[in-house]
Amino acid sequence: MRKSVAIYGGSFDPPHVSHVLAAVYALKIGGFERVLVVPVFEHAFHKQLTVFEHRTRMCELAFAGIEGVEVTSVERELATPSLTLRTLEHLAARHPEWSMRLLVGSDVLGETSKWHAFERISQIAPPYVVARPGYAHPDSRAALLPDVSSTRVREALATPSEGEHEGLLAVSVPRAVLAYIAEHGLYRASDPAKG
Repeated sequence: MRKSVAIYGGSFDPPHVSHVLAAVYALKIGGFERVLVVPVFEHAFHKQLTVFEHRTRMCELAFAGIEGVEVTSVERELATPSLTLRTLEHLAARHPEWSMRLLVGSDVLGETSKWHAFERISQIAPPYVVARPGYAHPDSRAALLPDVSSTRVREALATPSEGEHEGLLAVSVPRAVLAYIAEHGLYRASDPAKG
Protein backbone atom coordinates (compact mmCIF):
# COMPACT_ATOMS: atom_id res chain seq x y z
CA MET A 1 0.00 0.00 0.00
CA ARG A 2 1.24 3.48 -0.87
CA LYS A 3 2.31 5.85 1.89
CA SER A 4 0.18 8.99 2.31
CA VAL A 5 2.52 12.01 2.37
CA ALA A 6 1.64 15.70 2.56
CA ILE A 7 4.18 17.92 0.81
CA TYR A 8 4.29 21.24 2.62
CA GLY A 9 6.30 23.79 0.68
CA GLY A 10 6.77 27.45 1.42
CA SER A 11 9.16 30.29 2.15
CA PHE A 12 8.95 29.73 5.93
CA ASP A 13 10.52 33.15 6.36
CA PRO A 14 10.21 32.62 9.33
CA PRO A 15 8.10 29.59 10.25
CA HIS A 16 5.34 30.37 12.75
CA VAL A 17 2.64 28.68 14.80
CA SER A 18 0.15 28.44 11.91
CA HIS A 19 2.72 26.50 9.88
CA VAL A 20 3.23 24.09 12.77
CA LEU A 21 -0.50 23.69 13.41
CA ALA A 22 -1.25 23.07 9.72
CA ALA A 23 1.25 20.19 9.70
CA VAL A 24 -0.20 18.71 12.89
CA TYR A 25 -3.72 19.11 11.48
CA ALA A 26 -2.71 17.24 8.32
CA LEU A 27 -1.27 14.39 10.40
CA LYS A 28 -4.06 14.10 12.96
CA ILE A 29 -7.14 15.06 10.94
CA GLY A 30 -6.06 14.56 7.34
CA GLY A 31 -4.74 11.09 8.10
CA PHE A 32 -1.36 11.59 6.46
CA GLU A 33 1.40 9.27 7.61
CA ARG A 34 4.01 11.93 7.02
CA VAL A 35 4.38 15.65 6.35
CA LEU A 36 7.45 16.68 4.37
CA VAL A 37 8.31 20.34 4.98
CA VAL A 38 10.05 21.81 1.91
CA PRO A 39 11.54 25.29 2.32
CA VAL A 40 11.79 27.00 -1.07
CA PHE A 41 15.38 27.48 -2.24
CA GLU A 42 14.89 30.35 -4.71
CA HIS A 43 11.40 31.85 -4.96
CA ALA A 44 9.80 31.64 -8.41
CA PHE A 45 8.19 35.08 -7.90
CA HIS A 46 11.63 36.57 -7.11
CA LYS A 47 10.80 37.38 -3.49
CA GLN A 48 13.87 38.29 -1.46
CA LEU A 49 14.26 35.58 1.14
CA THR A 50 16.45 35.03 4.17
CA VAL A 51 19.36 32.69 3.43
CA PHE A 52 18.14 29.13 2.74
CA GLU A 53 20.24 27.53 5.48
CA HIS A 54 18.71 29.83 8.10
CA ARG A 55 15.15 29.12 6.94
CA THR A 56 15.80 25.36 6.85
CA ARG A 57 17.27 25.41 10.36
CA MET A 58 14.35 27.46 11.67
CA CYS A 59 11.97 24.88 10.18
CA GLU A 60 13.89 22.08 11.91
CA LEU A 61 13.52 23.96 15.19
CA ALA A 62 9.84 24.82 14.63
CA PHE A 63 8.79 21.26 13.78
CA ALA A 64 11.16 19.48 16.19
CA GLY A 65 9.57 16.73 18.24
CA ILE A 66 6.50 16.30 16.03
CA GLU A 67 6.48 12.66 15.00
CA GLY A 68 5.75 12.27 11.31
CA VAL A 69 7.09 15.69 10.25
CA GLU A 70 10.40 15.89 8.40
CA VAL A 71 12.19 18.95 7.00
CA THR A 72 14.07 18.49 3.73
CA SER A 73 16.53 20.68 1.84
CA VAL A 74 15.71 18.90 -1.44
CA GLU A 75 15.16 22.13 -3.38
CA ARG A 76 18.85 23.01 -2.99
CA GLU A 77 19.57 20.04 -5.31
CA LEU A 78 17.16 21.17 -8.06
CA ALA A 79 17.34 23.78 -10.82
CA THR A 80 16.35 27.35 -9.98
CA PRO A 81 14.08 29.14 -9.60
CA SER A 82 12.33 26.61 -7.40
CA LEU A 83 9.13 25.31 -8.98
CA THR A 84 6.58 23.21 -7.12
CA LEU A 85 6.11 21.01 -10.19
CA ARG A 86 9.84 20.31 -10.46
CA THR A 87 10.02 19.44 -6.76
CA LEU A 88 6.98 17.15 -6.92
CA GLU A 89 8.25 15.36 -10.04
CA HIS A 90 11.61 14.84 -8.32
CA LEU A 91 9.96 13.46 -5.17
CA ALA A 92 7.59 11.24 -7.18
CA ALA A 93 10.53 9.73 -9.10
CA ARG A 94 12.55 9.21 -5.92
CA HIS A 95 9.60 7.83 -3.90
CA PRO A 96 7.19 5.95 -6.19
CA GLU A 97 5.67 4.37 -3.05
CA TRP A 98 4.30 7.77 -1.94
CA SER A 99 0.77 8.99 -2.55
CA MET A 100 1.33 12.74 -2.39
CA ARG A 101 -0.95 15.68 -1.60
CA LEU A 102 0.19 19.29 -1.61
CA LEU A 103 -0.55 20.87 1.78
CA VAL A 104 -1.49 24.52 1.25
CA GLY A 105 -3.25 27.28 3.12
CA SER A 106 -6.41 28.70 1.55
CA ASP A 107 -4.56 32.03 1.15
CA VAL A 108 -2.33 30.45 -1.52
CA LEU A 109 -5.18 29.38 -3.79
CA GLY A 110 -5.74 32.90 -5.10
CA GLU A 111 -2.21 32.86 -6.55
CA THR A 112 -2.25 29.51 -8.35
CA SER A 113 -2.82 31.17 -11.74
CA LYS A 114 0.75 32.49 -11.38
CA TRP A 115 2.18 29.06 -10.63
CA HIS A 116 3.97 27.06 -13.29
CA ALA A 117 1.61 24.28 -14.51
CA PHE A 118 -0.73 24.21 -11.52
CA GLU A 119 -3.02 21.75 -13.31
CA ARG A 120 -0.15 19.27 -13.58
CA ILE A 121 0.77 19.91 -9.93
CA SER A 122 -2.81 19.03 -8.98
CA GLN A 123 -2.55 15.73 -10.89
CA ILE A 124 0.66 14.69 -9.14
CA ALA A 125 -0.28 15.96 -5.67
CA PRO A 126 -3.90 17.17 -5.35
CA PRO A 127 -4.07 20.11 -2.95
CA TYR A 128 -5.06 19.44 0.64
CA VAL A 129 -6.31 22.88 1.65
CA VAL A 130 -6.32 24.14 5.23
CA ALA A 131 -8.36 27.28 5.92
CA ARG A 132 -6.55 30.47 6.84
CA PRO A 133 -8.52 33.34 8.42
CA GLY A 134 -9.88 35.72 5.79
CA TYR A 135 -9.37 33.30 2.88
CA ALA A 136 -12.50 31.20 2.52
CA HIS A 137 -12.40 28.43 -0.07
CA PRO A 138 -14.87 25.61 -0.71
CA ASP A 139 -12.11 22.98 -0.77
CA SER A 140 -10.53 24.02 2.51
CA ARG A 141 -10.63 21.99 5.70
CA ALA A 142 -11.96 24.09 8.58
CA ALA A 143 -8.81 24.24 10.69
CA LEU A 144 -8.80 27.05 13.19
CA LEU A 145 -5.37 28.50 12.49
CA PRO A 146 -4.26 31.71 14.17
CA ASP A 147 -4.38 34.85 12.05
CA VAL A 148 -0.63 35.24 11.70
CA SER A 149 1.68 35.54 8.71
CA SER A 150 5.42 35.52 8.15
CA THR A 151 5.10 39.06 6.77
CA ARG A 152 3.62 40.33 10.06
CA VAL A 153 6.25 38.42 12.04
CA ARG A 154 9.08 39.96 9.96
CA GLU A 155 7.59 43.44 10.47
CA ALA A 156 7.40 42.86 14.23
CA LEU A 157 11.00 41.64 14.32
CA ALA A 158 12.21 44.66 12.35
CA THR A 159 10.79 47.03 15.00
CA PRO A 160 11.41 45.16 18.28
CA SER A 161 11.16 48.26 20.47
CA GLU A 162 7.43 48.57 19.90
CA GLY A 163 5.74 46.78 22.82
CA GLU A 164 2.68 45.59 20.87
CA HIS A 165 4.93 43.43 18.68
CA GLU A 166 6.36 41.48 21.60
CA GLY A 167 2.95 39.93 22.28
CA LEU A 168 2.56 38.91 18.63
CA LEU A 169 5.98 37.27 18.61
CA ALA A 170 5.43 35.50 21.93
CA VAL A 171 2.30 33.75 20.67
CA SER A 172 3.22 33.36 17.00
CA VAL A 173 6.76 32.03 16.75
CA PRO A 174 8.12 28.90 18.46
CA ARG A 175 10.59 29.83 21.22
CA ALA A 176 13.46 27.90 19.64
CA VAL A 177 12.93 29.83 16.39
CA LEU A 178 12.88 33.19 18.23
CA ALA A 179 16.11 32.24 20.00
CA TYR A 180 17.71 31.31 16.65
CA ILE A 181 16.56 34.60 15.10
CA ALA A 182 18.06 36.56 18.01
CA GLU A 183 21.30 34.56 17.93
CA HIS A 184 21.82 35.22 14.22
CA GLY A 185 20.42 38.77 14.16
CA LEU A 186 17.79 37.92 11.52
CA TYR A 187 14.99 40.24 10.36
CA ARG A 188 16.46 43.46 11.67
CA ALA A 189 15.63 46.52 9.61
CA SER A 190 18.97 46.11 7.77
CA ASP A 191 19.14 42.32 7.67
CA PRO A 192 22.52 41.06 6.34
CA ALA A 193 21.06 37.54 5.92
CA LYS A 194 18.80 38.56 3.02
CA GLY A 195 19.86 37.74 -0.48
